[in-house]
Amino acid sequence: MSSKNAHAPFPVLLAALEAAGEETRLRLLALLAQAELTVSELVAILGQSQPRVSRHLRLLVEAGLVERRREGAWAFFRLAERAAVAAVARAALERLDPADAALAADRARLDETRAARAEAAARYFAAHAADWDRLRGLHVPDDRVEAALAEMIGPGRIGALLDLGAGAGRMLELFAGRATRAVGVDQSPAMLALARAAMERSGLRHVQLRQGDLYAPPVEAEAFDLVILHQVLHYLHDPVRALREAMRALRPGGRLVVVDLSPHENESLREDHAHRRLGFAREDIEGAMIAAGLAAAHREIAPIRGEGKKLAVSIWIGQDRRIVSDEAPRREIA
Repeated sequence: MSSKNAHAPFPVLLAALEAAGEETRLRLLALLAQAELTVSELVAILGQSQPRVSRHLRLLVEAGLVERRREGAWAFFRLAERAAVAAVARAALERLDPADAALAADRARLDETRAARAEAAARYFAAHAADWDRLRGLHVPDDRVEAALAEMIGPGRIGALLDLGAGAGRMLELFAGRATRAVGVDQSPAMLALARAAMERSGLRHVQLRQGDLYAPPVEAEAFDLVILHQVLHYLHDPVRALREAMRALRPGGRLVVVDLSPHENESLREDHAHRRLGFAREDIEGAMIAAGLAAAHREIAPIRGEGKKLAVSIWIGQDRRIVSDEAPRREIA
């Protein structure tokens, strides 16, 4: 049963309403409905002390309105999705006047926070575009990951291919030759310059490269047979939102491929390499795919003897279950 239709016991609903019925906590709920945020980010947005914000967050978590996820030394907060009372919170937030001065100011500071994140990521990519391949050496070798990826995607023609977060263009190099149409999207002009050079070297003249935001990619909806997110989600403050946009681009019967780091504890990647997330558990991405109606499969490529303490990499592949009406149905994932 979904949270929209679930019933909450009287004491649970009463506690949720009491928790939401306070100015700061209602502002927190409005912010967390828009983005997953840390305590420090919420402190900066609200202009309140860290102990005060933490206390309000604790009450919201205890009431089931907010979910807390710890990742290494950081804790992320977001509006609850599965709890029965979550639907009540969302219904209340929909009734708020978006023109309210306090809420508008909070949204403006949230936009500043997002802009600062994007600027930091852009600086990082611009500084490291030339040695991107060296940074790949942090995880298990690319040849093993790419072999597993090619096996999961399977042989044959692909149709229309979309690579979101294309970086230096490696996924396009591997698969665009099998596509009748290929589009790569990345926010960094420096990375796109490398990708364009790679396409020229590979003779992939039919590939289109576009600068754009993964939260609003400049592509058509329901237009692609294969959408790839390769080693990009761990840089994003809202990976679920990026996943939804990727799924929006899938045509009926299309497939979504996510390649990213498995969970790890290498905190230095936050400071040294702008990683927002320390990898993803199998259920994180698989659950999002299943919730969106995709059939999902997962494989992990772990380090083997001689590879030291390299980070493991996970591959998820989800297939849209909608019926393909204009051509033979695609192979379902086993």
